[in-house]
Amino acid sequence: MASSHGKPIGAVDDSPAYGNIQKISAADLVDALIKGVDDFKAKPSHLVILAILYPLAMVVSANIAAGYIPLPLVFPLLSGFALIGPLAAVGLYEISRRRELGLDISWGHAFNVMRRPSMNILMLSVLLGVIYFAWLGAAFAIYRQIYGDTVPSSITEFLREVLTTPAGWTLIIVGCGVGFLFALVALAVSAMSFPMLLDRHVSLATAIQTSVHALVVNPMTMMLWGLIVAGLLLIGAVPLFAGLAVVMPVLGHATWHLYRKVVQH
Repeated sequence: MASSHGKPIGAVDDSPAYGNIQKISAADLVDALIKGVDDFKAKPSHLVILAILYPLAMVVSANIAAGYIPLPLVFPLLSGFALIGPLAAVGLYEISRRRELGLDISWGHAFNVMRRPSMNILMLSVLLGVIYFAWLGAAFAIYRQIYGDTVPSSITEFLREVLTTPAGWTLIIVGCGVGFLFALVALAVSAMSFPMLLDRHVSLATAIQTSVHALVVNPMTMMLWGLIVAGLLLIGAVPLFAGLAVVMPVLGHATWHLYRKVVQH
């Protein structure tokens, strides 16, 4: 039996899907965000996000207080969560996909996708995890290169050292520069690939190639998207992380709509 695209049902499509990448503009980013807000209003998920976010924040805080997480790793640890954000949003992509098709959008469908992800989604998740831990290792290596074995005894001392000394300024500049490179790699690999693996029966290689090519075709717009994501996550984190309960799902839904604009159907 053949699908509507002329391929046998169940067959993996290894065609060069990246040939269908569309040029987008800043206006498309705004439209994707508006549609993301609309999806969030239709299916609010802030309570689900809070139920996950605050216990996680408490575990991280307890480990920092106990000294299990060195203070120099706190910022890389938290900022690095943006690298694995696409993975956390898989359930939200499914809600947006089903709403777009006029299907039932109960939470059961989103949880099923997260509980029983495809092998390709699992492999892509592992790849993002490798990028995340590589970033943590690089951040700690940069700190050791500048400060050696010296570890601040308190957050106040650490902030004073980083914000008021030449060594601290070097740490900020070099750390942010290296962090940008890791973020660029994560954006290129995952921005379009997670939604595509959910939407189409393609190979992991095809999904990653498509995502990378989306960045190549739209370098400034996709990097602007990355900055918007980082900026909104920072703003959401300011009021004791409470704002993330809205920012994270809106960005998840918006990413789905951005994928629809970039990858031609």
